[in-house]
Amino acid sequence: MILGNVWLHLHPPKMRRHAVRIKFTWCMGGITFLLFLVTLVTGVVLMFYYRPTGEYAYYDLKYLMHDVPFGAVVRNMHRWAAHSMVITVMLHMFRVFMTGSYKPPREFNWVVGILLITFTLLLSFTGYLLPWDQLAIWAITVASNMARATPLLGHEGPFAAQLGIGSRYDARSIMLAGTIVAPATLLRFYVLHCIVIPIAAAMLMILHFWRIRKDGGISGPL
Repeated sequence: MILGNVWLHLHPPKMRRHAVRIKFTWCMGGITFLLFLVTLVTGVVLMFYYRPTGEYAYYDLKYLMHDVPFGAVVRNMHRWAAHSMVITVMLHMFRVFMTGSYKPPREFNWVVGILLITFTLLLSFTGYLLPWDQLAIWAITVASNMARATPLLGHEGPFAAQLGIGSRYDARSIMLAGTIVAPATLLRFYVLHCIVIPIAAAMLMILHFWRIRKDGGISGPL
């Protein structure tokens, strides 16, 4: 029944007049979904030429960019679609907030949207390491250092001493699969980027679309 409602929402027999006005919706939700599909298709193509190991990852990307026919086009489509997706999902959330579309009965779908924007940022974060060059390694090193100060989970965060949390088993080490950015980190980020987060995001999108229909379609202007 849920899948049926998703397809009915993607191809509804009729729509309210305000739902097709670009000046109200900005089409940001639909554009974000389209960009997700672009990253999904191009990402699958990239997986055929990429091995997530410290030995091959960097050279696989160079081979893809310079020797594979249309490899640079596919990789740049994936990259710019991902960057654009971050921008459009933020604009979509901004539009929803400014038009009061988070209010009842849509408060549950607003929470789903918050989770979706979080997963979008996590997709960008985990994908940043995959080129496995110096910029990627040091960027993830700097960014992951913030996890050391996570309350209750980081060894430099509040209550770490009371809970006995050390640097070997805190939030940062779980994220990196160790204490530094290493090949084990690359494999972990690859699995998260290509399997775990996309599946979770896709499931939430299905729930998001289904709830839009259950809540009476796209909210009207205030």
